[in-house]
Amino acid sequence: MAENNENINPKPKGMSFLDHLEALRWHIMRSALALVIITSVLFFYSDFIFDTILFGPTKPNFITYRALCKLSEWLHLGNSLCVKNTVQFKIVNTEIWGQLTMYMWGTFIAGFIITMPYILWELWRFISPALNPKEVKYTRGIVLGASFLFLLGVAFSYFIIIPWTVTFLNSFKLSSGTNVENLFNVRSYISTVTTLVIWIGVVFELPMVTYILTSIGIVSSAFLKKYRKHSVVVVLIVAALIAPPDVASQVFISIPLYLLFELSIFVAKYVEKRKLKESR
Repeated sequence: MAENNENINPKPKGMSFLDHLEALRWHIMRSALALVIITSVLFFYSDFIFDTILFGPTKPNFITYRALCKLSEWLHLGNSLCVKNTVQFKIVNTEIWGQLTMYMWGTFIAGFIITMPYILWELWRFISPALNPKEVKYTRGIVLGASFLFLLGVAFSYFIIIPWTVTFLNSFKLSSGTNVENLFNVRSYISTVTTLVIWIGVVFELPMVTYILTSIGIVSSAFLKKYRKHSVVVVLIVAALIAPPDVASQVFISIPLYLLFELSIFVAKYVEKRKLKESR
């Protein structure tokens, strides 16, 4: 296994610091090239990226809203869960370069999300030659797992968090007696959507980070259990930052975030059992 790993990304033993920097530079350059190529291709699909994806949560026929309507019918609640206020959602541009800048930014973020598995693979190719055969065995499949968790976080943010955030902010009023119309700047809207998507994708990497840290002996399941109560507070704080300021939304978003922490404990136990079994 170690021999195959060296063939994938050979690095002579006793490399200097500058040699490592040179190797890292080529990994970064290949990742950047892949990102540029994917982003360039996506420029030809800008209508789909913006009309269908980025601005999708502002439309009443968005898949999440349709699913909520069906759930409402299934629970015999009438139209109580259906979202209707997105019909009046208005986005404006107040900067001369605003639409062009957001066109480039939105396409870049889409390209970054698609390229992420390859970027993780290049990172793994840089790190793996420094690992011993046992460490390589422990981290087998790490690129696939990390890519899956990141994309899962992106999907959770896009289909759950963003629709809630959009509908809440669109319907929020300072005062019921004064009509203050919500006109959202395109920069503000796209920045909010892309920031939530990326950061939630990163947060979903927690079980994979735990797997790595447990494998190299930095974190243990006992350590995670010790701070389980503290994790609840952290989860609630994160949910308060990324969710609309209503209790129902924050609780709903806190549940999967806390489950990620519990999954991390399970992952740490799994790694510890495997290491104990192999040490006998």
